[in-house]
Amino acid sequence: MKKYTIIIGIMSLLGALLLLGGCGTTQENPPTGNNPGEQPAQEDKFADYLAYQDNTRYVYEGQGNEYASYTTYVDYSTGDRVQLRTNNGGTEMVRVLVLDAGQIIQQLAQGETYYRENLTKSSKLNSKGEVLLKEPLTKGTTWTLPDNRKRTITNVDMELSTPSGNYKVIEVTTEGEDSAVMDYYAPNVGLVKSVFKGTDNYEVTSTLSKLEKSTPLVQNVKAYYPNIDDGKIHTTTIQLSFKTNDITKQVFEQEFKKKAANQGKLIGDNVKIKSLHLNQDGRVYVDFTKNLVAEMNAGAGYEGMILQSIANTLGDYYGVSEVNLTLEGEPYASGHVEMKKGEFFKVDHKNVVEKS
Repeated sequence: MKKYTIIIGIMSLLGALLLLGGCGTTQENPPTGNNPGEQPAQEDKFADYLAYQDNTRYVYEGQGNEYASYTTYVDYSTGDRVQLRTNNGGTEMVRVLVLDAGQIIQQLAQGETYYRENLTKSSKLNSKGEVLLKEPLTKGTTWTLPDNRKRTITNVDMELSTPSGNYKVIEVTTEGEDSAVMDYYAPNVGLVKSVFKGTDNYEVTSTLSKLEKSTPLVQNVKAYYPNIDDGKIHTTTIQLSFKTNDITKQVFEQEFKKKAANQGKLIGDNVKIKSLHLNQDGRVYVDFTKNLVAEMNAGAGYEGMILQSIANTLGDYYGVSEVNLTLEGEPYASGHVEMKKGEFFKVDHKNVVEKS
């Protein structure tokens, strides 16, 4: 149990420090890292260390613990900030890193985040979050973290070989009461290795093993569709594919327009999802264009199944029990179903046939 607790803390730190490689880069052919001479750390701009590579799957191989291996994607990148998604096989964590006044600051670290939503401008951001890296990028630069750990740039222009290539890196050491973490960063690539050292010679390493370019984030999602033959809602598994900066509502909109096997589609071809988000009250809010009703062309029973299918799909995806469904900002109203302001659709599985 002690080692497990330590590793969860390590992965929180490592995931937070996954910052450094491609969202700000405009190079068509960024350095591959195969030649250490390509990447002189001292000559690179500080912003290069928040230049995470879009549409790339970062694969890290670990030693010393089952959670030391993980993958990272860039959900969103907006110039001075990047949102990263880390999956270590046990959980998915989302972080927002911001470049501000010569510092790269982790302003959000949110665990158990299996849904995809742009949090780069969220009210949850903490502008005084944890400083991950700061100027000048010279040996000896030191700062103190909120929990009193000391973080120091302990080496620059250091040559490091990994399965993904050879790099010239900056070494950053974080000293705790009974532990130390050494992280190695290459510009326009990011974190290429982390080493955790604890008591009793306990050591865990995570090393960048490969960069899988042009690889989207793929999520397997349970979707619900009405079946007019048996009057029940059936489930199926769909794959949602996201590139960096893809908008989640648009991906769901495209999926809802598809006809599942032996089932009807959820929205008409001309219907748009105007907004979709998880609110601070723990509910999902989804707003459709008014033609949702006209293009539905359904009787009362089938309409209710369609609405329940939408609520179940979005509710399960975001992990909530209530969905606020509106038509261009107004409560849903069709003649068959009349919702009042502040009324929500409940996620309900009573009339559901699970996919065998």
